[in-house]
Amino acid sequence: MSLNFGKGCHLHLIDGSAFIFRAYHALPPLTRKSDGLPIGAVAGFCNMLQKYIEEDNGPDAPTHAAVIFDKGSHTFRNDMYDLYKANRDAMPEDLRPQMPLTRRATEAFNIACEELEGYEADDIIATLAVQAREAGGRVTIISSDKDLMQLVGGGIEMLDAMKNRRIDVEGVEEKFGVGPDRVVDVQALAGDSVDNVPGAPGIGIKTAALLINEYGDLESLLDRAEEIKQPKRRQTLIEHRAQIELSKKLVQLDCNTPLEFTLDDLEVRDPEPDVLLPFLTEMEFRTLSKRVADRFGREAPEIQSGPATPNATDAPSTPEQPDFADAHYECVRDMAALETWIGQIRKRGYVAVDTETTGLNEMRVDLVGISLCVEAGHACYIPLIHREGASDDLFAEDKLADGQLPIADVLAALKPVLEDPAILKIGQNMKYDAKIFARNGIDIAPIDDTMLISYALHAGLHGHGMDTLSERYLDHTPIPIKPLLGSGKSARTFDLVPIDEAVPYAAEDADITLRLWQTLKPRLHAAKVTRVYERLERPLVPVLAEMEMHGVKVDRDTLSRMSNAFAQKMAGLEAEIHALAGRSFNVGSPKQLGEILFDEMSLEGGKKGKTGAYATGADVLEDLAAMGHELPARVLDWRGLSKLKSTYTDALQEHINPETGRVHTSYLIAGANTGRLASSDPNLQNIPVRSEDGRRIREAFIADEGKTLISLDYSQIELRILAHIANIDALKQAFRDGQDIHAMTASEMFDVPLDEMTPEIRRQAKAINFGVIYGISGFGLARNLRIPRSEAQGFIDRYFERFPGIKQYMSDTTEFAKEHGFVRTLFGRTIHTPEIAAKGPRAGFAKRAAINAPIQGTAADIIRRAMIRMPDAINDLPCKMLLQVHDELIFEVDHSAADQLIDVARTVMQNAADPVVKLDVPLIVDAGRGANWAEAH
Repeated sequence: MSLNFGKGCHLHLIDGSAFIFRAYHALPPLTRKSDGLPIGAVAGFCNMLQKYIEEDNGPDAPTHAAVIFDKGSHTFRNDMYDLYKANRDAMPEDLRPQMPLTRRATEAFNIACEELEGYEADDIIATLAVQAREAGGRVTIISSDKDLMQLVGGGIEMLDAMKNRRIDVEGVEEKFGVGPDRVVDVQALAGDSVDNVPGAPGIGIKTAALLINEYGDLESLLDRAEEIKQPKRRQTLIEHRAQIELSKKLVQLDCNTPLEFTLDDLEVRDPEPDVLLPFLTEMEFRTLSKRVADRFGREAPEIQSGPATPNATDAPSTPEQPDFADAHYECVRDMAALETWIGQIRKRGYVAVDTETTGLNEMRVDLVGISLCVEAGHACYIPLIHREGASDDLFAEDKLADGQLPIADVLAALKPVLEDPAILKIGQNMKYDAKIFARNGIDIAPIDDTMLISYALHAGLHGHGMDTLSERYLDHTPIPIKPLLGSGKSARTFDLVPIDEAVPYAAEDADITLRLWQTLKPRLHAAKVTRVYERLERPLVPVLAEMEMHGVKVDRDTLSRMSNAFAQKMAGLEAEIHALAGRSFNVGSPKQLGEILFDEMSLEGGKKGKTGAYATGADVLEDLAAMGHELPARVLDWRGLSKLKSTYTDALQEHINPETGRVHTSYLIAGANTGRLASSDPNLQNIPVRSEDGRRIREAFIADEGKTLISLDYSQIELRILAHIANIDALKQAFRDGQDIHAMTASEMFDVPLDEMTPEIRRQAKAINFGVIYGISGFGLARNLRIPRSEAQGFIDRYFERFPGIKQYMSDTTEFAKEHGFVRTLFGRTIHTPEIAAKGPRAGFAKRAAINAPIQGTAADIIRRAMIRMPDAINDLPCKMLLQVHDELIFEVDHSAADQLIDVARTVMQNAADPVVKLDVPLIVDAGRGANWAEAH
């Protein structure tokens, strides 16, 4: 019997997207065993629907119900403001194919399923709720979405199904500080970082509620903004009125959405077992199928294949995985077998991939073989160029081992799959494999990286290499590589490893990678670092891979001349050192140096180690130099030159690729706990810049003919972040006013007028400014400035007296780390601090690291965001991004486009924190250009 909607009717409106994402993040990656289709979100969604229809609501039972979905990402709000929801995380690749299945599930449960192009689900919900209220009925919106709270009241309430908590008018007032009718006014002021609604800078929910309650509504507040006594707040409302009014339009729900159905079409209907059971059987939901069949007095349908992982109703923490002893690893030797694997990959929608090569330098090695895995315990290895060594005849050439497919045929067959945007490629340190594939004509995407998932989850707790992760999370020690490759004179490259030995090693790598992905990926949401991984880690991989492959041009002749000059300068220093010592000795010998300093010159502070030799490390020499002793100061200078020569001017020549004439460093994304990038082979992050000789190294990095190098460098970014995080008004104002922050600090601390500032006083203030960020002690500052320790400690004490907020920040951060075991950046990066409760010297280091991590980590996050956005921004310009060195980005650009590049790249960098973090101070980027890096910087 049909029931027309009216008085006495009760409408339930279910927020479909909320159900789906809750289901997706609540379960590990589940797949349908018959074809590998991802079904975890569908399983959780079906369980929620089944629980919903089984609930006995008594008098609150719905007479009408619908599940409302978002149709697409573009709505009328994007036409108003193109950045609306611009910072939303991309949909996870394994969730995308499940979205249409959730619609089918809703229909299978015989519940109305509605969506509309150009409108959000919230607008449809708002329109139906208002229509139902006007018709005299009651409405329950099953969602916790704060945007829907503007509808509450007059017969409309919300139900947070996760917490089983009803949200009425009082609940809205508790959250927003105003009634439902003024929620949009508060949201318009406060903005929304999730949806990228700009709002009024610096005004949060509490302040917004106070203002709306005082002035009545948003329009009255804006009209009377001149009356507000607080200067900053008054200025904000006046200057940003248009932005605030736009924000209100963005958060205001459309209650007049044009619907092609009526409330009567939403009447509650019982599921049809002949429709629901076949769908559940198709999805291979064994437990849920049996429950539904029992409800209708039916025999549970037989599911031949069984679930690939434990049924979603069991909610395991990770999917079941077979023992490694039972794993099956296959060697692919013909195209038919390869096509079978490609078919499995297409059915699954994801694959773990690993490459084997002749070495570790991605720009010079050859691809030896490829491993694939689509199911834990079942992987394959495709050998490509394994060779049979000619050990008896030194002049005979190696020949390819039998039973290998032509590399061109394999790559041609795999290319469509590895480049298919609908198939997720999973790797461990995927940047390496991406570069190998790129050099072979394959642009592998999209990707997931287990190393980076672990890094987002566990930075500061342990390493993120595959062996470490396997032992820790899979309780399995991988097959070691050393017995395969040998060592010393018997060492060989992987192409000389016999295929039958290579298969278990290589295939196991892909198997481990898939298992790690299944184990770790579901933990991102629970640890609240999904956004960090999706926005700061994963998208950086292709950006860095392209930078590394392009490389930077380095002039060998310049390096050679520098090496000779450094050698001569070192010889001069040696002569000076010998004169100060009164005799000749080997300056590079710590033992001889210790004897000179502490036995013959009788300098204080000499300590012998277990070997009986005096310690002569940099810290010892710096202490002696700070006391005014010339010899240790000259030895430090000599060592500095020696390192420049051996590490850079000599070694860099060996790193010039003979094919490209360029140096191709490799960036370590997960190298530093704070998110800061490191580089290796060669390390270009640590080229000294404090000394003139160190700065000269950059002269060897040159632009190609017809091009210019551009350096864009954040100005004092960590001090700016400190001013924001620690809320230091004096520092914040100085940055807003564009003051020389070091001169300002010196003036504040030492009572020296700015017009009387000396370079020496400013240098001391600069050392303190940057030292404080790293928790420097009087001992450390004394070394840096080469002044007595008591004087250095006095500087630090005065600094904290002048800026007490910094000391409070340090105290608060340390206490937070001790309580929670981690600290966070402004972007949500979690940096664990396991040593924070340690005793002895480790405690001091852990404390300093915890204090610095949110600052350095936030700076690292900002430049990562800039790098990720940069390729799209500069895509139409004749340029390449070459290097990242801490707070600096280096570009190579045609002469004619240099000015345009600076404008575009500077804009990207200065706005990189927006819209996620609204800093209280501006980010400033300095730009330079030149024929070489030294000129540009």
